[in-house]
Amino acid sequence: MYLENVVLDAVDPRRLGRFWEEALGCERLTDEEGGYETRLAVEGGPVLDLCFPTVPEAPSAPGRVRLVVEPTTEPPAVLTAIQLDSADPARDVEFWAWLTGWERVAGAAAPTLRHPSGRGAVLELCPEPVAKGEGKNPVHLDVRLEPGEEPDGVAASIAERGGAPLHRPEWGELPWRSYTDPSGNEFCVLPAPTA
Repeated sequence: MYLENVVLDAVDPRRLGRFWEEALGCERLTDEEGGYETRLAVEGGPVLDLCFPTVPEAPSAPGRVRLVVEPTTEPPAVLTAIQLDSADPARDVEFWAWLTGWERVAGAAAPTLRHPSGRGAVLELCPEPVAKGEGKNPVHLDVRLEPGEEPDGVAASIAERGGAPLHRPEWGELPWRSYTDPSGNEFCVLPAPTA
């Protein structure tokens, strides 16, 4: 598995997507009625797609996933970190390391992961200021299965590591599966790419 998407719910996906695309120097992937996608590729490092699906109203739940951007003297700015609130950062960093294939950063102030290339933004597990409520996170992460990885086996491993399946019947049939991590943060597991 590998980290593929940062998903940001948006009332106006085009507006929000273009803002992030310009700010980070991303490459546009899709601009459709249902959403907007742009790609942030780090040379020799990770490729992250920023996805902006349409939601009917502005999210009201507090954000548990934050993008940390460092301004530069010349555009674009640099995405330096993705911060994820956690009830137990030491526990959850192990869960996310397994899920993404990213590696622990030695000596970091908070439990932190980085792409194996050592390039790009880090994933920081931050102590949550309040426990996760019932509302959906307005920002979540998606991972993609590698060819040969079996969805049911991955689901069992997620449960063994403290995650849980997330059932939202109102979403209908989807080509991916939704889960929560041990702290209740939503994430999706996307099927392996097809040839």
